[in-house]
Parts: sequence; C-alpha cells; structure tokens
Amino acid sequence: MKQLLTTDTLSPDSAHNPPSRTTARISLLAVVWLVTLAATLQAQTPEDDLIAAALAEQLSCRNVELVTIKEQQPLLQQRDICLAAIYRETGGNPLWVSAAGPGPAAGVIIDRLRRCHLDGLEPEEYEVSLLESLWTANRPDDLARLDTLLTYNLVKYIHDISFGQLKLHLANPQLFAEAGNTGFDPVQSIRIARSMADLGAYLDSLPPQHRYYVTLKEALARFRQLAVTADWPNIPSGPLIRPGDSDRRLAAIISRLTATDSTEGIDTDAPGRYHEPLVTAVRAFQRRHGLETDGIIGPQTLAMLNRTPAEAAAIIRANLARWRWQDHHLSDTYLMVNIAAFHLKAVRQNQVVHDLPVIVGKFQHQTPVFSDSIRYLDFNPFWNVTPSIARNEDLPALRKDPRHLVDRHIRLFSSWQPDAHELDSTAIDWHNVSRSQMSRYLLRQDPGPWNALGRVKFVFPNHHNVYLHDTPTRDLFQQTSRSFSHGCIRVSQPLLLALFCLQLNDETWTMAAIEDIVASGRRKVISLRKRLPIYLTYQTAWVDKGGLIHFNADIYQRDTKLLQVLESR
Repeated sequence: MKQLLTTDTLSPDSAHNPPSRTTARISLLAVVWLVTLAATLQAQTPEDDLIAAALAEQLSCRNVELVTIKEQQPLLQQRDICLAAIYRETGGNPLWVSAAGPGPAAGVIIDRLRRCHLDGLEPEEYEVSLLESLWTANRPDDLARLDTLLTYNLVKYIHDISFGQLKLHLANPQLFAEAGNTGFDPVQSIRIARSMADLGAYLDSLPPQHRYYVTLKEALARFRQLAVTADWPNIPSGPLIRPGDSDRRLAAIISRLTATDSTEGIDTDAPGRYHEPLVTAVRAFQRRHGLETDGIIGPQTLAMLNRTPAEAAAIIRANLARWRWQDHHLSDTYLMVNIAAFHLKAVRQNQVVHDLPVIVGKFQHQTPVFSDSIRYLDFNPFWNVTPSIARNEDLPALRKDPRHLVDRHIRLFSSWQPDAHELDSTAIDWHNVSRSQMSRYLLRQDPGPWNALGRVKFVFPNHHNVYLHDTPTRDLFQQTSRSFSHGCIRVSQPLLLALFCLQLNDETWTMAAIEDIVASGRRKVISLRKRLPIYLTYQTAWVDKGGLIHFNADIYQRDTKLLQVLESR
C-alpha cells in the first residue's frame, strides 16, 4: 500500500509549465466536468437526473480562486477541488446513491467509518453523524450531499488507514515526517475502490496486517472496555513495600494486577502480606512496564499501577497511529529494533531467535524510525568520527589536551577527500581552529578494542547515517534505561547477531569462524547476498506472543505530541 495512490499534478497542463508560472482555476475543473455531465444525463432516470444536477450545482458553485502548483496543499486537504476532480473523472454521476437512496456500497462505507474507532481513529473525523442524519433523505440536494460526503470521507479513510493521518505530518513535518502521503491520489483511490467486487474485503486489506498491529487493536478494545466497567481507585503513595512486608495497599495492588495481568498462585484471601507469588507477579508487571525488576513497590511501580485504562488506551492508540505510516506487511525473517524498549529482536521464519538489549540515541540525538535492509557486515571497522561529534566534543577536548586524538587511536586527515593527507594532531594550535574548520577534517579511529564501533558494524546505508554496531562500553547494558548513543544502535551481543545474519546466507558459518576474523585485527567486509530487512520502530505499547501488553517509557516524549494532534479537530 505504501507504493500506491500518488498524483503528479492537478491538471494536465501543469506538467508542462514551471511551477512558478503554473496556475489552475478551480472553475476550469467545473467547466470540463459539466460538459462531461451533459453527455451522461441522457442515460439516467429523471429522478437520478435531479440528483446529478444537484451534485453539479454543489460542486460548481464555489468561489473562483487561483492555486499555484508551487503553493497548493495536498489534494486531499482541498475538499472542493478533490471532489471536483473525482466527479469529473466519473462523469458527474452519483457514485453511491440513487433516487431510491443509498446503495449497498454506501452501506459498506458508512459501516466501516462507524467502526474506524476499532483502529484508534475517530468516527467524527469522517463525519459519521452527518452521514447518518442524511441517510433517509429523499430530496435531490440532500442525496447529492450524502454522495459527496461518502466519497470524500471514503478517500480520507483509505488514505489515513493506509499511510497514517496527514494532519500529523502537516502539524509537525520533522517529528512526523513519515506520516501521511502528500502525493496521495483521491481519484485513483476511488477508481480502485469502485473496481472491487467486494468493497468490504478491500477495506479490510488496508490496515497493517502483521501481528504487532492486530494484537494492539485487540488490546485497545480490552482497555476501552476496562475504562467503562472497571473500578479504578487511586492506590495511595506511602513507604516502599519490600518482599515480606505487610501493607494495607496490597489488596488494591492485587486487584489492579488481576484486572490487567496474570495473578495465578496469589493468595487473595490473605492480601495483607507481600509474599512470594505476589512478588513474582509484581516483577513481571515491572518488566512489562520497562521498570527495574527488583520486586520493590515504589513510586514508579505505583505510578504504572495507577495508570487508568483510558490513559493506557490513549498510549495504544498512539502506537496504532505510528504503525499505519510504517510497513504494513513484514518479512518473515527480519530484525526489529524497539527504540523505546531498548531491545532488538532477530526473527527467522516468524520465530524470535534472539532478543537482545541495545543502546539507543540520547534525547538530543534521537534514533530515527524507518525501515531498510542490512547489506553488509564490517568486521574490525574504522570509525569515521561524524563532523558534529568532531565539532562539539573532540575540538573542546583537543583545546584542553593536544594528545586527545592520539591517546584514543584516532588519526587526523586534512579532508574527507580520497587524496587527503595525514596530519599530526599534536602539532596544531586547536585554539585557532573554528568549529566550521573542524568539520573539514576527517578523524578516523583505527580498529581495535578501543574503537567506538567495537568488533563489527551492521550497515544499511541511509541518509540518517545510522547503523548497528558493537561497543567497548559494555557496562551500560546493565542499565534499565539505555539512551546513551549519538543515534546509532549499540548491540549487546554483536557476534551472536553477526552469526544470525551470516547463517541466513550460508548455514556453514560458525562462531569460531567469526572469532577468527575478529582476532586477526584486520578489517573484513562481508556482503549479504540476501539482504536482511530491518525495522527501526518506536513502540511504547506492544503485545507479546503470550498476549500480555507491554508499556515502555516514552523516552523521546513523542506520545504526548502525537496524541495532541490526534485529538485536535
């Protein structure tokens, strides 16, 4: 779906004129469309003629305005132009209604729009109440309006469920760069929808089909039901509750865990003492909420226990929205990084083979969300220090200590060009080197145990300059929250992951062979004949294969911003 439904221009003429000089009068669409309409009215009943005439009046009676191709918004955002373009394409006839009222396809459309809340969308964003108010209308102008409402809200739904809501991208193009499709073609989308023998089945095929999305939909329904039916009193703060303690709050904690998690084996008849089965359940709860699994019930654990079902449902809704602008169909063998969970899953034939802790970017150096394919592995790699790190970190350090680069086995070259020559970094007066001048130098760290990339990096060339790699700083993997990098992803067991990647191409690879390459100290690049898909995701809510919901900290504070846009009208 991510490849479908794009448009090049508003009118045929615009393809042959420079954008700065190209204009299109909205009224021209109506003129061409009305000529087409006149030729088609002869084939209709008198009653249908009245609806078509009302349709023509509604779509042609608009203020004439000039829209430059350079400045125009996405066609979907310009409702009148969008509808004029669609009905011009279809001959000016009603698409879903007749004098007898809404047809079968209209029923499929409104039913889908009514149920869009199951995907975390809002039915009123697709004017469901207005559609329902016109459903039994019999006046031609009301039926014409019903037809245009069905058409516009159908194409809007098709876009939103296929690519994510465009309003997210328009609200924050940097944060929600992948949301929506600004080149979406409403005319083509209607053409495809009307060609389907089973419109309902076609609409069913549009949302993401993988289990990550489907299970979140199920969780959304479950938490929305809890919000309606469950009693959710606040568990008060107080002293830490440690294993073996007694506390009056434990009865409420057991009740809360029972509503959302498995509490098998817990003695609910003696809820005042924090005994071992309950400790195990609390540790599992902590693990599923990205907390330290120490079994101690403190402020962070209480905060998660007090999160209401409605609040949880909102987080799930945000994650469903993110999945809609990412890949809808996943390969059966892939790597998936969940940035918010600090974990990487290596999946083969839809089975998780490895689940590895990773380190991701700091808040000010956020790891991006996108999909790509790993093309090669680079053993004993050089590290070319990025210009931003050179400017912001190495230059200040060199001004304090001229041996800063030498002590870290980093060589200095005059430029990034192939003919650059090596310089003596200790002979330069770094106080006279500006930040912009520093960016011209190439700083290259030699392979070895000191190298920031460690023993191997996994390369999927991209404009973010992000990749997976080893790290000599192993102790950071013991932290629960692991956002320490400049954007790349550091892997806790890189040689194990390397074996996974290489064996997908050649089963004869062994760990001993990989260790021999590393021990040689020489750089070796191994290309993958079968490129391995990798998905960098930001999931603050997800469901494991056991059906249990997990929530992770919103480390980049994206959920709040996303929900603010989703809830705006």
